Amino acid sequence: EYEVEEASLERMKGLDLLLGAADNDVAKKFLPDAAKLGVTVVDNSSAFRLDPEVPLVIPEVNPEDVKWSKGLIANPNCATIIGLTAIAPLHRKAKVKRLIASTYQAVSGAGKGGIDELEAEVKAPAGTPAPCKVFPYPIAYNLIPQIGGFNDEGYTSEEMKMQNEGRKMLHDDNLLVSCTCVRVPIIRSHSEALTIEFENEISPEEARELLKDAPGVRLWDEPEEKHYPMPLLTSDQDLVYVGRIRRDLSAPKDVYNRSLVLFCCADQVRKGAATNAVQIAELVFGLS
Repeated sequence: EYEVEEASLERMKGLDLLLGAADNDVAKKFLPDAAKLGVTVVDNSSAFRLDPEVPLVIPEVNPEDVKWSKGLIANPNCATIIGLTAIAPLHRKAKVKRLIASTYQAVSGAGKGGIDELEAEVKAPAGTPAPCKVFPYPIAYNLIPQIGGFNDEGYTSEEMKMQNEGRKMLHDDNLLVSCTCVRVPIIRSHSEALTIEFENEISPEEARELLKDAPGVRLWDEPEEKHYPMPLLTSDQDLVYVGRIRRDLSAPKDVYNRSLVLFCCADQVRKGAATNAVQIAELVFGLS
């Protein structure tokens, strides 16, 4: 049994750790003041991710950034966590210059309501459509190429997170990213197809060697055995599966030897949110 208490700064006094899992308005109301009380705060909202005074951290990618925290640390977007965990070992070797990402995001990324809506639509009698409350269109037997609102250039807020958060965590304001985020009728685990252009040469064989022992990653890349990342494999666990590693056949000759395509998949509820937040806390307290 757990006692549920109304949130207040008075109740937060004396805490060692506070994990934020509330909407942005609630996060902004409480969490900066909690950090000023000496509480270590790890926040899963998007409220502080791009704040230059707040570290944005994936422990497998930029653990050093917790050192300049003033008490508040932001947990990145789920798709960004999955993609950057997969490419970080390759970035350290060859430096990512340009990234084209297509994401296939599970309905649980929209919360319990997303799961309920998909299940209701699947169970609805033929010819009796279930009401769309969470998504703008039916999601069962469908996919929706929109997550978040659109900006003036036609990109959604979810798509811009990959660029903006990636630049911050890879410490590269010149990183080029084009992302398309798609909601798919999957309960759990986001998948991503990534086309990556590096500054330096890197081969698929080198990439596999770097990824096979990389922290937070499981190399699952034996297509001849039908071994490749899938949501059914990666749900309810904490690793990012990476496979389908190959050259980009569309790359110009001068780019061909420094470009790769890969597919990755991970549980966005765990590594894409809760697990990463706990790993940040472990990093801060020297437990990892």
